[in-house]
Amino acid sequence: MKRSVDAIDEKIIDLLHENGRMSNTEIAKRINVSEATVRNRLNRLIQEDILRILPVVNPSKLGLAITGNLKATIDLKKLDYVVEELKKLDEIWYIALTTGGTDLDVEFVVPSLNHLHTFLFDKVNQIDGVLRTQTAFVMKRYIKRRYDYTDESKEWDVLDG
Repeated sequence: MKRSVDAIDEKIIDLLHENGRMSNTEIAKRINVSEATVRNRLNRLIQEDILRILPVVNPSKLGLAITGNLKATIDLKKLDYVVEELKKLDEIWYIALTTGGTDLDVEFVVPSLNHLHTFLFDKVNQIDGVLRTQTAFVMKRYIKRRYDYTDESKEWDVLDG
């Protein structure tokens, strides 16, 4: 079933993206609709699994100074095993199967270069099925991730729907 949003839904989502704690009353005032309209639309967006309201953590404020991106080439016969092992690592906050020159795109955060060394050489590269990795550091973000539909309890399939 294809889910859709209209211009009002998009405005609500945009305002919540700016401030996830914005009240329904404030949203209604800003987009010139009733509070009941905002409440009903938010309930629908949440019920239909289009929107989730979650905290966004600033890793650098938690002492996690290094954000990086790891591209991994893996033995695709061991894909499920590799992904399950990567999901166990606290440093990782995003894993995606990709096309192109590598198989997995992995985002991670670590507090130091020493920790990065341990993470890469003693953890990631020791997983059976990881053939090669390339690592890049995030130097500066120019745009925040707008919609993060990541849910630890389920996988989001872009082909679903």
